[in-house]
Amino acid sequence: MYKILTLNAISDVIHTQLSDQYAVSKDEAAPDAVLVRSAAMHEMAFGPELQAIGRAGAGVNNIPIDRCSKAGIVVFNTPGANANAVAELVIAGLLMSGRNIAGGIDWARTLKGKGAEVGKLVEKGKSQFVGPEMRGKTLGVIGLGAIGALVANAASRGLGMNVVGYDPFISVESAWSLSTTVHRAASADDVLAQADYITFHIPLNDKTRGSVNAEMIAKMKDGAGILNFSRGELADTAALREALASGKLSSYVTDFPSDDLLDVDKVVCIPHLGASTPESEENCARMAAAEIRDYLEFGSIHNSVNFPELQLTAPEATRVLVLHENIPNMISSISAVAAQEGINIENLVNKSKKDMAVTVMEMHSLPSQEALEALSRIPGIVRVRVFG
Repeated sequence: MYKILTLNAISDVIHTQLSDQYAVSKDEAAPDAVLVRSAAMHEMAFGPELQAIGRAGAGVNNIPIDRCSKAGIVVFNTPGANANAVAELVIAGLLMSGRNIAGGIDWARTLKGKGAEVGKLVEKGKSQFVGPEMRGKTLGVIGLGAIGALVANAASRGLGMNVVGYDPFISVESAWSLSTTVHRAASADDVLAQADYITFHIPLNDKTRGSVNAEMIAKMKDGAGILNFSRGELADTAALREALASGKLSSYVTDFPSDDLLDVDKVVCIPHLGASTPESEENCARMAAAEIRDYLEFGSIHNSVNFPELQLTAPEATRVLVLHENIPNMISSISAVAAQEGINIENLVNKSKKDMAVTVMEMHSLPSQEALEALSRIPGIVRVRVFG
């Protein structure tokens, strides 16, 4: 029986992926895995039983990734599961940025109580909210993953925009999904120079934090609009305020409100609604549950943020999975344990991801408990699991 702790309200769709072997609740003690959405886990104590964390969503800022890696806890996320929900909101944000719809709605509310005068006041005051159509304008998309590709296609095919995209790490799958009407730029600067509106779909990390700054904004067309539905910390808010005040930027639409932007003219702050659809929540929960199940039962790793991709099916013999640091001589040290017991390794796979790696040995004999304990004591090894 596997124990799964839920830290947020997770859709019941997870039970379509988890059999009766799983006990799932918000009260599970000593869990084998955790399913989480937005709950902060940085101060949470992890027991030695915890083997995996499944984040029902893409961002993992609420999870202590480094601590998990050192403890041999595989952290999964669900990229693409909420892509359609976010992409639809980005398109809505694009229309709001061009037509100042949010400002017009706020102004219309001020007419409450004017009675029969409302109609005339609307006709008199609506000119202050005139904005351009999207057709024929250029949209720059930086980051052409699952969300960026959907936005690019929708803007090109549905809105008649000229779409220019840039992503130096674009996957084959994303590249195939792009419409032939989407133009691929040679650099991010190329996108900045020609776009009337720019939407960012890139991860938040030390390299990208604050990257939407004064230097980047200076490379944009005068009067360009920015959409940020990735992470608020991508943007330098002081630089945004200055550019909006000077007219260098026409608008800033974000799904991540902050106190220093809420009262700024030409800023539209949406209360983090990107993935807030029942369909998205179900997709994320279903994917996270399946990832946890496949890892607990087979050792298969798909969509992990701290360990390498490793697609495995049910073992046909004994399978020993070793999570370890990505350092020299690990494979020889690991395989030597089997050799010392006279066990022939039928198949060996080693994969790495940055500082961490996984080695899988399949064999017809189970190593002794003493051998497994010796394996776990090798410097650099963080966890040993046995299947079959």
